[in-house]
Amino acid sequence: MKLSKSEEELMHIIWKHQRPFMKDILEAYPEPKPAPTTVATLLKRMMDKGVVAYKSFGRSRQYYPLVKKKDYFSKQLKGLIKSFFNDSPSQFASFFTQQTDLNKEELEELKKLIDDAIKKK
Repeated sequence: MKLSKSEEELMHIIWKHQRPFMKDILEAYPEPKPAPTTVATLLKRMMDKGVVAYKSFGRSRQYYPLVKKKDYFSKQLKGLIKSFFNDSPSQFASFFTQQTDLNKEELEELKKLIDDAIKKK
């Protein structure tokens, strides 16, 4: 599932607030806030994609995520590695460590995370 930038921004609001109503979503946007009709359109598209659902309370709808943030991010990262790094996590790691200007402590922490993951395998 691929979300547009606007849909992704809205999804972050829903993840953060867990079960927001439309008024909560609109309040969470920074200025200039989008029109309620724009948000409603985004929500409809996201429901069609199966990432958001709602529960009705009278005339109000309470929205909730159908996809966990961690799962969405994991899928996007795997797609990035496949598309830009020839499906090679090693190429990604090499690029990441060289291009992000990490200091020695940050690199040591990454090394520890990798070593811990190796031990668990």
